Amino acid sequence: MAAPMELSCWGGDWGLPSLHPESLTVMAYAKFSGAPLTVNTINNSWRAPKGDLPVLVSEDTVISQPAKILNFLRKQKYNADYDLSAKQGADTLAYIALLEEKLHPALLHTFWVEAENYCSVTKPWFASRIAFPLRLYLPGKMSREALNRILLTKGGPPLYSLTEVEAQIYRDAKECLNLLSKRLGTSQFFFGDTPTTLDAFVFGFLAPIYKVCFPRVQLQEHLKQLPNLCRFCDDILTCYFRLTVSGQSPAGQDTADANLQKLTQLVNKESNLIEKMDDNLRRSPQHPPRKLTTLKLAAGGEESSPLSRLSP
Repeated sequence: MAAPMELSCWGGDWGLPSLHPESLTVMAYAKFSGAPLTVNTINNSWRAPKGDLPVLVSEDTVISQPAKILNFLRKQKYNADYDLSAKQGADTLAYIALLEEKLHPALLHTFWVEAENYCSVTKPWFASRIAFPLRLYLPGKMSREALNRILLTKGGPPLYSLTEVEAQIYRDAKECLNLLSKRLGTSQFFFGDTPTTLDAFVFGFLAPIYKVCFPRVQLQEHLKQLPNLCRFCDDILTCYFRLTVSGQSPAGQDTADANLQKLTQLVNKESNLIEKMDDNLRRSPQHPPRKLTTLKLAAGGEESSPLSRLSP
C-alpha cells in the first residue's frame, strides 16, 4: 500500500483552489497524474515543515519546491508525462524556463509590487488568513522578497530604474503569453488531449492572473485577448477541480468583493490601532521620582512650620 501523501499549500479564492502559483502547479499535476494527495490549507508559510509552500509530506519525507515535488510523484509512479517523446520532454523544459524567466517576474509584480493591487487586494487577502500579529509582518516581508527577486533577475544594465524594469518585465510577459497562445493553438492541452507537466505549470502561472480581481489589470487585459489561454484555464478548473471549486455567479462575486472590502477595512484598522499604540507609548510622559516639598527656613534660621506661624 502506498504511503499517504499530504500537500500543504496556500488557500484559494475567486474560484481558484489556491492563489499561489507554485501550489496551483502541484495541485494541477496531482490531478493530471492521479496522485492521491490530501490537501492541507495552512495559509501561513511559517507553519510549513520547511518554512515554504507548497510542501509535500510522505511518511518521513518532506519536500518543497514544485519541481522536486513533481519528481517525487513520478518516482511514486504518478507520471503525467509517460506518453511524451524525447522532443516533447525537451520542449517542456524549455517552456517552463520561459515561464520562469519571462512571466514569473510580471506575476510577482502584479501581486506584490504594484501598489494599488497590493494595498487593496494582496495584502488584505493574505493578512486576513494569517494569525495576529504575523499578519502585520508577513505580507510586507513577502512584498519585499518579491521586489528583491525582480531586481535581482531583471535590474541589471541597461535597466537602471524601477520604472524601466517594470516596463521591461511586462513586455516580456506579454511576449510570453503570445508564444504560449501560439503554441497551444486550438488544442485542448499543449501536447494533445492529455494534460502534462507543462500544462500544470502554465495553469499555475496563468490562473491567478486570469481570475483574481485587481484594480490594475494590465497583464490580465492582455491575457483576456488570448481566448484559447482563457479557455485552457476554464477547462482545467471545470474538469479537474469541479469537486472542490465552484464557479461564482455575478451575485456571488459581488459578495466576495464586499467581503474583501470588509477585510481590507479590518486589516487597515488593526494596522492603524497598532501604530497609534506605538505612538502613544512613545509620547507618554515618563514619571520621575516625586520631589518632596522643600521646607523654607525662617529668617532666624529655624524651620517655618504651620505650628510656628500659629504661635502668638
